[in-house]
Amino acid sequence: MYPCSDLYQNNTYVSNVSTVDAVTLHLSSMPSGYLSPSSDRIRQPVEDVEECTCPASISPDYPKELQLLNSPCEKCCYPAPPPKISDLMNDKDLLDLLRLKLDPNHCTIKNWKNFASRWGMSYDELTLLEHRTQGSLSHSPTQEFLLRYNQKTVTELTELCRIYQRIDVLRLLQSWIEKDWPSRWQQTH
Repeated sequence: MYPCSDLYQNNTYVSNVSTVDAVTLHLSSMPSGYLSPSSDRIRQPVEDVEECTCPASISPDYPKELQLLNSPCEKCCYPAPPPKISDLMNDKDLLDLLRLKLDPNHCTIKNWKNFASRWGMSYDELTLLEHRTQGSLSHSPTQEFLLRYNQKTVTELTELCRIYQRIDVLRLLQSWIEKDWPSRWQQTH
């Protein structure tokens, strides 16, 4: 065994492992806080929590002043992803408005047929869908067309609105994306 004696000399830590080999560590050369534990360096694993527990989401009547002081959890800070048509199909009010705007057959106004054709439906498919839904209150050609392409994004649908100059439908969809979709997404996630 080596004799061991440790001491401090002029802000220097000296460890004598043997009388011949001395190891010197100059503390003044170390950054402050180097030897103390830091929360930036040591991270404990965090359990993935399913439900948001930040005060703002627990209670809707949580005072606004305190909401500003307590930052929301990371889960609340995630922005809603771009909605797909399948998400839009869950909003009955929006779907009804789209049906009212896109179902009617006008010679000068582009409707569901133009949209479906642009996305690849053949003439035969369009005709069959039109005859199958004609006169039916429960089946809508617009709804059937949207169901078929439900994995496309609503942004892709807004592009069709721009192409066919359906500004009325475009505004409806943009309003839904900006106002309704984020809250609907947070309710389900």
